Amino acid sequence: ALGVLALLGSRVPVALKIFLMALAIIDDLGAIVIIALFYTSDLSVLSLSVAAVAIVVLALLNVFNVRRTGIYILVGMVLWTAVLKSGVHATLAGVIVGFFIPLKEQDGKSPARQLEHVLHPWVGFMILPLFAFANAGVSLAGVTLDGLTSVLPLGIIAGLFIGKPLGISLFCWLALKLKLASLPNGTTFSQIMAVGVLCGIGFTMSIFISTLAFGANAPELIVWAKLGILIGSLLAAVIGYTLLKVKLSGQAVQA
Repeated sequence: ALGVLALLGSRVPVALKIFLMALAIIDDLGAIVIIALFYTSDLSVLSLSVAAVAIVVLALLNVFNVRRTGIYILVGMVLWTAVLKSGVHATLAGVIVGFFIPLKEQDGKSPARQLEHVLHPWVGFMILPLFAFANAGVSLAGVTLDGLTSVLPLGIIAGLFIGKPLGISLFCWLALKLKLASLPNGTTFSQIMAVGVLCGIGFTMSIFISTLAFGANAPELIVWAKLGILIGSLLAAVIGYTLLKVKLSGQAVQA
């Protein structure tokens, strides 16, 4: 979604970019919570206890302002192993570790920002592309129109292209009406709605959850789910880009 937004260049207000980035982060966190709650195997009390101890250690490190990221990574490895063995999806461990690494600057240095700076090239140019390459492949053999119009792909397309934009726009509208928030300078609600459509672009977590949901026992359902994700994301990208381009052009003409 941020890549599509970048196609519009400097015409996009900074506030809209921040809004989209915040939505993307919250969306991924929500997906991780769903994975932890609904895609877990039998729970191990011992492993959960070890994970709880590791979380307490991380909290103490943060409270005492320990700023060596290596220590957090070591404890994080213990936490990741414990969470993996506990039956809860191990993705949750990385989120927990991230919450405890100090963000506040001291002597001009922020451990969290330094770690982000180190990891960003690896994540952006290797991990995410490899993940997408390994998981997004869709075999079109046996794909029929009847299959594409079945409940599963249509439901996913509707969720990405209609459900997410509608939910985002509705809650933003409620926040404005209840005066819990206000529109940033230089933005309009129609632009917020267009960004909401762009939020329907979803590959990584959507594909990941579909793989967890159907597993190796129903590979044909994973194919239909991936097709639904790709079509829904494509619709969201094209329509969202077009809407936002029109709204930004209209604002420029009025100015």
